[in-house]
Amino acid sequence: MATPDQKSPNVLLQNLCCRILGKSEADVAQQFQYAVRVIGSNFAPTVERDEFLVAEKIKKELTRQRREADAALFSELHRKLHSQGVLKNKWSILYLLLSLSEDPRKQPSKVSGYAALFAQALPRDAHSTPYYYARPQSLPLNYQERGAPSAQSAGSAGSSGVSSLGTYALNGPTPPPPPPTLLPGQPLPAPGVGDGLRQQLGSRLAWTLTASQPSLPSTTSKAVPSSGSRGAARPRREGDAAAGAVEVTEAALVRDILYVFQGIDGKHVKMSNADNCYTVEGKANLSKSLRDTAVRLAELGWLHNKIRKYTDQRSLDRSFGLVGQSFCAALHQELREYYRLLSVLHSQLQLEDDQGVNLGLESSLTLRRLLVWTYDPKMRLKTLAALVDHCQGRKGGELASAVHAYTKTGDPYARSLVQHILSLVSHPVLSFLYRWIYDGELEDTYHEFFVASDPAVKADRLWHDKYALRKPMIPSFMTMDQCRKVLLIGKSINFLHQVCHDQTPTTKMIAVTKSAESPQDAADLFTDLENAFQGKIDAAYFETSKYLLDVLNKKYSLLDHMQAMRRYLLLGQGDFIRHLMDLLKPELVRPATTLYQHNLTGILETAVRATNAQFDSPEILKRLDVRLLEVSPGDTGWDVFSLDYHVDGPIATVFTRECMSHYLRAFNFLWRAKRVEYILTDIRKGHMCNARLLRSMPEFSGVLHHCHILASEMVHFIHQMQYYVTFEVLECSWDELWNRVQRAQDLDHIIAAHEAFLGTVISRCLLDSDSRVRHAPRGSVLGFLGRAYAAGGQAGRRAGGRVSDQWCDVASGLRGVVVPSQGCP
Repeated sequence: MATPDQKSPNVLLQNLCCRILGKSEADVAQQFQYAVRVIGSNFAPTVERDEFLVAEKIKKELTRQRREADAALFSELHRKLHSQGVLKNKWSILYLLLSLSEDPRKQPSKVSGYAALFAQALPRDAHSTPYYYARPQSLPLNYQERGAPSAQSAGSAGSSGVSSLGTYALNGPTPPPPPPTLLPGQPLPAPGVGDGLRQQLGSRLAWTLTASQPSLPSTTSKAVPSSGSRGAARPRREGDAAAGAVEVTEAALVRDILYVFQGIDGKHVKMSNADNCYTVEGKANLSKSLRDTAVRLAELGWLHNKIRKYTDQRSLDRSFGLVGQSFCAALHQELREYYRLLSVLHSQLQLEDDQGVNLGLESSLTLRRLLVWTYDPKMRLKTLAALVDHCQGRKGGELASAVHAYTKTGDPYARSLVQHILSLVSHPVLSFLYRWIYDGELEDTYHEFFVASDPAVKADRLWHDKYALRKPMIPSFMTMDQCRKVLLIGKSINFLHQVCHDQTPTTKMIAVTKSAESPQDAADLFTDLENAFQGKIDAAYFETSKYLLDVLNKKYSLLDHMQAMRRYLLLGQGDFIRHLMDLLKPELVRPATTLYQHNLTGILETAVRATNAQFDSPEILKRLDVRLLEVSPGDTGWDVFSLDYHVDGPIATVFTRECMSHYLRAFNFLWRAKRVEYILTDIRKGHMCNARLLRSMPEFSGVLHHCHILASEMVHFIHQMQYYVTFEVLECSWDELWNRVQRAQDLDHIIAAHEAFLGTVISRCLLDSDSRVRHAPRGSVLGFLGRAYAAGGQAGRRAGGRVSDQWCDVASGLRGVVVPSQGCP
């Protein structure tokens, strides 16, 4: 074949270089090579000159950086800029701003192999046709494929974006095999050899340009695969065809994975109900690394489905309560952030499929890139899924405790996430709490708060039974002491309003501070639980308790009633008790069935007017009354008589029925002991009066002497017992009670101190159930008194019967002290 025409482009270009430089062909080889690179370069911009396309890219970049507010502001500013006609090249300005916003430390993204070659003016490897870079999806041919073209490429020269050197065989001699030094990045051939080689390659390249010039339009259109071909399956290999396997590209897997991220089955990655996980279909012909990577990425979809299923189920459950709905809202908020990331990924994929945007292959989505980009979201969803598992079957304060337990993790990223969720979940709990401690109102429809209310309880038992702690609902971030104070605060407010009928506004009792009006306020409060939160509770507790105690002491005279109990029911008013016993003696010696309460009440009023009791407050005296106990056969008035003290209103909260029962038991014990002392005193007086009469009966002198000794011992016994009860029991216990009442900070402290006082009195007076086993030793005393009574009775009958009656009274009185009275035998 003849040599190429002297007017071919490569010869003309070489001649032009020689003419301009004035050198020979061997000397201008380098300049000729550069000219060939310039002619074959593609100087088209990498992006379309579209103003709105650049604006959208800026907004998506801001969204990707979680700067939604800045994205909205940019959109508004761009709208204003577009409406003005001052600037002409708006696209250039936006593109400049986008370029300047890129991190200078970030290395520029690499384009594909051939795009880099031709964008840098074909460095050294000038043995191919110009590359028309028109689509970001263009896949470069391997260098091995370029050196060994297939039959298809040989039959359609110029159908590839990069034509093989084999096309020269159609019109020219067979070229020698390309040397290995032609690959990019390898050293140049040795001098001399390189010059000739470059000249030869330049001639072949120029000739190839001429031969393929008519087919440039088809080359450009066929060089880039369509958007559909990028995700399509590659042709099957011969070995795969028999097995029925399908070659799946990584791009197709990426598209499937993006759907799986949203819980939607893809074409090749689907949910396996048997394994409860996403799996890649078995007929997909994939390498193990791609399959494993796809399965790891699909875990994100499984986590998403787990969280979404929980929120969908619980959001429709009204009984889940406000705390539960807040938890679902927090999960929805996190899912929205997750969906925003998926939107960015979908936009990236759409940009790659868009004809108007040119991106390098290094910027395209791959499974590896998805694995890196979704690492943080995956950790976030894992934490949320663990929370969902831990919170199953919980609600209210128990749910808040479950969330709070996850703030103890050592991972700062997970701790920050859980603390944000906790601020949302605990907001209803704190709203309940502040409404309770500042208004006394309990709006807990779904029983989520740790304070429970029983609407069936009446006002007289409000303090004791109406409100209580619901322990499972106590949040773990609150201590038991804090919860007790919270309960007392609201209970004090309701006690004042409903029992004391004090309608003083809460704002006058408590210096109301700012409550948790928003989740952010709740989050700020959680940062200082030991100071700010504790300070609010303590302030409300001390102020409400102090106000309640002031009302009880000043308006309802609580301490005065307590002292009246001590004086009248515990026999502290000595002159009144002695005079009352003198007045009641004629009445109480009669059978119990013949007594009338109004007669005894009149005697009581007479005793009050005749003693220092008349100076007590009328409010106290009108509550003092007479009470007759249940009558048994053979009982006398001494066995059924008792004083009583009526209590009602707020003071009945302290002096409950159980407390009044203890007071009556103590009064009966002390009253019988006082009666024995009274009888022994009468015996002593009778002995002194009858001393002269008894001298005339010498036969009874021995017996009467023993009776006198016995009477003295009984007087001594009664005095010792009264001393023990009066000083060791009553006075010591009363002093302790009074000190505790003076130091009491709330009504519960007063109630507890009063109950402890009564318990001490009952137990030390041997009146409790545990002391019944101690009655046996005292039975011997009773037997001795019975024998003494019998001896005294015989002597008395001989002496006229008077002494017998007195001994009967002594025995009956002591029997009532030692055991329940059974009457005189």
